[in-house]
Amino acid sequence: MSTKPGYDKNKVILLICDGLGDRPSLGGKTPLQAADTPNIDEISKAGINGLMDGISPGIVPGSDTAHLAILGYDPYKYYPGRGVFEALGADMALHKGDVAFRANFATVDEKMRVIDRRAGRKGSKELAEALNGLEIDGVKIFLKNTTEHRCAVVMEGKNENLSKYVSDVDTHEAGDIVKKCEPLKGKEGEGEKKTAKIVNEFVMRSYEILNGHHVNEERRRRGEPPANIILLRGAGSYEEVPSIKARFGFSAACVAGASLYKGVAKYLGMEVIHVEGTTGRADTNLNNKVEAALHALKAHDFVFLHVKATDSMGHDGDFEGKKNMISRIDKELVARIKDADSYIVITADHSTPVSIKRHSSDPVPVVIKGVGVRKDRVNKFDEFSAASGGLGRISGINLMPILSDFMGYYKMYGT
Repeated sequence: MSTKPGYDKNKVILLICDGLGDRPSLGGKTPLQAADTPNIDEISKAGINGLMDGISPGIVPGSDTAHLAILGYDPYKYYPGRGVFEALGADMALHKGDVAFRANFATVDEKMRVIDRRAGRKGSKELAEALNGLEIDGVKIFLKNTTEHRCAVVMEGKNENLSKYVSDVDTHEAGDIVKKCEPLKGKEGEGEKKTAKIVNEFVMRSYEILNGHHVNEERRRRGEPPANIILLRGAGSYEEVPSIKARFGFSAACVAGASLYKGVAKYLGMEVIHVEGTTGRADTNLNNKVEAALHALKAHDFVFLHVKATDSMGHDGDFEGKKNMISRIDKELVARIKDADSYIVITADHSTPVSIKRHSSDPVPVVIKGVGVRKDRVNKFDEFSAASGGLGRISGINLMPILSDFMGYYKMYGT
């Protein structure tokens, strides 16, 4: 790496541990404080630390909008809807006019009451194939199972008047009746009405097809919840945006397991690296991920490296699981990248406290290590230590300009 920041061009590895931030719970500590993190702490000691709000203080970020912001794109301007990212990340074709959704396999009873909105976190390629290609009111619908219970759905908008301005079917809570899709308030046009009608029929047909499917009969015999319905949310419409290369001047690559993050990367023109064994779950192959990231750094200026499981364990309220996953990340991943010939940046997209099992507006710690960085006195990477660091408290949208300056791709405002 150059020793003359701002003159020669430098590289960056950005590690985002999804949902890493937390609140004190077990023993008065967060999972990050309780984890064994000697390598992350070494980076913290050698770098500049701070806190970061994915969007802005008090705003609870989605993973999609937070990643857009952190990668330098104002989500209030560039956000196309979650479904677009899910579909792109699943390698599904998207064209202008198509409407895409994020979706879950879920478990409902005969009254359409949601028993488990994630169907035991277990999906099925065979069940997905039973629904893929359905046609309703002349609109073809494509569905793909991605990670665990998660799916992506695309409604082909060719020659059809479809709209992303429709409500979610997903209840977001167990115990509630599956919602009806409706046009959003103030968007009650024919396109919205048609799209909502197709969504509702698709959801009902998914139950009719899946409930008695032999895969679900076998799941019931094993005492597992059947994946007997598809719940849609996060409608989006595809639009082209300027790439990271066009906006910032450097080439970028992504190493991730879950489709959402690969989709965000594709949307922004990054090269998505296929890595064997990257599942988006706790069993993801961290060794293969770090190998891929270090290899990608040879051909690209910026590598976005993502780990999902910390967020999933926050949603599950699993303190020990989250703590142990952080320790694994430190030992198997950070130990290998900490001395890379690049700037090293470690942070999260948002907090997912195990105590509340959802995203929160709590800021996340961030550290930047590399040549020319103003090293501060922080010597441990966690939510509280980072608060006294030299970066102070920034918003996600600030991170990419800061890194661009360190990389030598700065843009001066004025003369």
